[in-house]
Amino acid sequence: MYEAFRKTRETSVKVLLSLKEQDIKIDVPLGFLGHMLELFFFNAGISAQVNASGDTHVDDHHIVEDVAIVLGKALKDLWTAEARERYGWAAMPMDDTLVIAALDLSGRGSLVWKGTFPTPKCGDFDTELIPEFWRAFSREAALTLHLHALSVDNSHHLAEASFKGVGRALRQALKPSERPSSTKEIVT
Repeated sequence: MYEAFRKTRETSVKVLLSLKEQDIKIDVPLGFLGHMLELFFFNAGISAQVNASGDTHVDDHHIVEDVAIVLGKALKDLWTAEARERYGWAAMPMDDTLVIAALDLSGRGSLVWKGTFPTPKCGDFDTELIPEFWRAFSREAALTLHLHALSVDNSHHLAEASFKGVGRALRQALKPSERPSSTKEIVT
């Protein structure tokens, strides 16, 4: 079990992750974020517990970013614990939306996001927070993530395809490997 937490004046977030039996428990004050996290963990094959609370009366930014930070930290501990395949990718169709997700458990956190949401919100959720989530997640998980929207029919499908696609790509990358993931063989 891999655990990370963060407590600030604005939020309190705790994440537990495991690659054993899949059990997903999400308790966050943002229904849309909870739905996306459930899709992500299901497609990644990760057992997860996420508990978050905070100042949503201000806006949703703090909760979204801090959940991504804590999730990224727990995931980094998980993927660095043993040799992994390292690379993963998925083409995720959602009706008329198509997202390509590709990642590298590189140790270098970065995000390349190419896509535009057609609306500023999904229900009450600000769509601009989706790239912010992936940016914080990538940085803290120390992985390189590319998310490219090749076609988009609506904002919900773009958000959902990104979470499902990253989950599928991560499932590939997290597979145990019996060989080194790089020719560099870092010594120190």
